[in-house]
Amino acid sequence: MGMSFAVLDTAVRWIGAFVPVLVVLAWRYATQAVVMAAWLAFDRRRGFRPQRVGFQLLRGALLLTTSAFSFFGLQHVPVAEFTAINMLTPVLVTLLAAWLLKERVSRLRWALVALAFVGALVVIRPGAGIFGWEVLYPLACACSYASFQVLTSRLAGHEDPLVTHFWTGAVGTAIVLPVLWASPVDAVGALAQADALTWGVMILAGLAGTAGHLMLILALGMAPASTLMPFVYTQIASATLAGFIVFGRLPDAFGWLGMAIIAVAGAASAWLNLRGQKPPPTVAADTMAD
Repeated sequence: MGMSFAVLDTAVRWIGAFVPVLVVLAWRYATQAVVMAAWLAFDRRRGFRPQRVGFQLLRGALLLTTSAFSFFGLQHVPVAEFTAINMLTPVLVTLLAAWLLKERVSRLRWALVALAFVGALVVIRPGAGIFGWEVLYPLACACSYASFQVLTSRLAGHEDPLVTHFWTGAVGTAIVLPVLWASPVDAVGALAQADALTWGVMILAGLAGTAGHLMLILALGMAPASTLMPFVYTQIASATLAGFIVFGRLPDAFGWLGMAIIAVAGAASAWLNLRGQKPPPTVAADTMAD
C-alpha cells in the first residue's frame, strides 16, 4: 500500500515534465472510476447506488482537492520531503477532532502533535532558503486530507467501501474534466505527443493510485486503523527510495532528521491507540491522498 502511493507520487513528478499536471490528475481519477466500475459490474451483488449521495459528492471533492495540491506540489517539492510533510495528516486530524468534534485529547497526544510539527519545521527550515512558497502545497494537502478523514470517519460506516471507492473516482473525474476542458491546456495534443514510456508511466500512476486506496480499504476491513498506521509510515522510506532510483536525490541530514521526528510522533500515537487510549475519530492509517 505504502509502496503504491510512493510509486504514484514518483510517477506524477516524472510525468509532470512531459504532460500537463491537470491531464495527469484527470487520468488518475478516470482510471479509478473505470476500474471500480468494471469491478462493481462484475460483482452484481453490490450495485452502484450509494446510501448518501451528498457524502459521496463531498468526499470525492475533498480527495480531488487533496490530489490537486499533491500533483502540483510534487512538481516543486522532492518526493521524500513532500511525503514527510504530508504525514502531518494524522496529527492534524487530532486538532480537527478537538476543534470540530469536541473530542477529548490527552496532554500526551498534544505533545505528539507538537513534536510532529517540529519535525515538519526541521524538514522545511523556514528562512534557510531550502524551500519557499512551494511548501504550502504539502501543508495544504495535509489540511485538506485531514478534513477528508474526519468526514470519512463519521459517515463511511454507512456505505459499502467498494461503492465509495467507485464514487470517489467518478466524482473526481466529473469535476476535473470540465476544468480541463475550460483550461488552455491542450490535453489531446499532449496525449498524442506522449511516447510509449510516458503512456506506460501514466498507466502505472493511475493503477497505483487506485490499488493503493483499494488495498487500504480492504486492510481496514481486517485490522483497526491504529494497527495499520505504523506500517503506513514506511511510505516515507518507499518514497525516499523511489526518489533516489528515479531522480538520484536523497534528503540532506536535516531532512532525514525531520522525517524521523514525524515518523516517531506518528508511531507513538499509534502505540497509544494500541495501549487502549481512545484514538481520534479517523481512518488514521490513510495518510496519503493521491
